[in-house]
Amino acid sequence: MNLFYSPDITPPFHRFDREESTHIVRVLRLKEGDTLHMTDGKGTLYLCEITTADPKGCEVAVHPHTFTPSNPYALHIAIAPTKNINRFEWFLEKATEIGINNITPIICAHSERKVVKTERLHKILVAAMKQSLKMWLPTLHEPKRFGEFIRQNFAGQKFIAYCETGSEELLQKIYTPGKPALILIGPEGDFSPEEVKQAEKEGFVPVSLGNSRLRTETAGVVVCTMVQVVK
Repeated sequence: MNLFYSPDITPPFHRFDREESTHIVRVLRLKEGDTLHMTDGKGTLYLCEITTADPKGCEVAVHPHTFTPSNPYALHIAIAPTKNINRFEWFLEKATEIGINNITPIICAHSERKVVKTERLHKILVAAMKQSLKMWLPTLHEPKRFGEFIRQNFAGQKFIAYCETGSEELLQKIYTPGKPALILIGPEGDFSPEEVKQAEKEGFVPVSLGNSRLRTETAGVVVCTMVQVVK
């Protein structure tokens, strides 16, 4: 199944932009009368029939749809962008495939990358959603300074993945299945001791992700997997 995305689907008809239209008509060679699937990234899957196979503006008739509930958990990962942006993009791709609700890039004391272009990163999320046939598009928030971010209100469990002492409890042992969770993941140089203290004052609980020393992007994928499989 080929899945297409548009955030503003308004039945009974929809017109794709030029990029998607070219892909449908020139690459996939679909023609009038053929069907395709489309999602709004908010859980709804639409079955569509091509009415105008124009590579400059393909139009479809939007038929009855089905709704897919979101994850049985609400996962928000606030993570420091990696120096090599390709690694951060890899994290976004894999996190979307596994299942995640919100992502916020955070700028920390040890961050080697302090600027990210969210427009490109959003495209990575959309491509990963379509490729993995997900109906929910994760929300990518604008980058925040660590100190500013941790002071935001959050209704759920709050954790900070910290590997300095090695005495922290494993995430899967203290995470309550199905409960909203916000997890902080630091840069290559980890969080500073001062940042950990600040986070603890704001109610974040230090946790371990295991015995291995993980790259930032790997830690993010591990968190997604842990939260998904905990019963």
